[in-house]
Amino acid sequence: MRQPSSSRFTTICVFCGSSEGKRTSYHDAAIALAQELVSRGIDLVYGGGGIGLMGLVSQAVHRGGRRVVGVIPRTLMTTPETIGETAGEVVAVADMHQRKAEMARQADAFIALPGGYGTLEELLEMITWAQLGIHRKPVGLVNVDGYYDPLLAFIDQAVEHGFISPSARHIIVQAPTAQDLMAKLEEYVPYYDRVASGLNWETRAVVVTDAAGAGGSGPAGISVPGI
Repeated sequence: MRQPSSSRFTTICVFCGSSEGKRTSYHDAAIALAQELVSRGIDLVYGGGGIGLMGLVSQAVHRGGRRVVGVIPRTLMTTPETIGETAGEVVAVADMHQRKAEMARQADAFIALPGGYGTLEELLEMITWAQLGIHRKPVGLVNVDGYYDPLLAFIDQAVEHGFISPSARHIIVQAPTAQDLMAKLEEYVPYYDRVASGLNWETRAVVVTDAAGAGGSGPAGISVPGI
């Protein structure tokens, strides 16, 4: 039987690389994050598969007795050699948009370890959703060996040049270790200004209009209701 959670979070979504990177510190950080989740009684939702940092985190959390849910687009499931075996449960979705929406729906917070394009895309979308008021959940970076320093410098430059509000800079929480980051996330309180407060983000049908002006409804596949 699971022990009672010692955290404000039930489930955390982790974004990270499908490669382990070139430094042992990335491997160590992935294992350390998994240990933090287990010790705090937190379950994991992630992008599925068993390779790279994604595999390290998910397998370590699963071994620690916590629930692990991998969310995978069906197309990727047809090539298991590409993603490896998922630890725990698998949720199959139609596409990459639904993958992010489902991970966000299940998670109480988001954490990014080092990764590449996919990790950055997922991370930035969660930051944007916070800015738009779609969710009020913490977004954290494990900034291993300063890996995310260039990204943080870019964001600071965007603030300086007027493209990101100073308060929105506080959406991102960062720390050099998983332990330090989790301590910050446990105390996190949103205090940034949303750029579009008061909007209703309920699901709406996507209307597709052809050149003649005729329209039809399609599924709102990228809607993120209830997050």
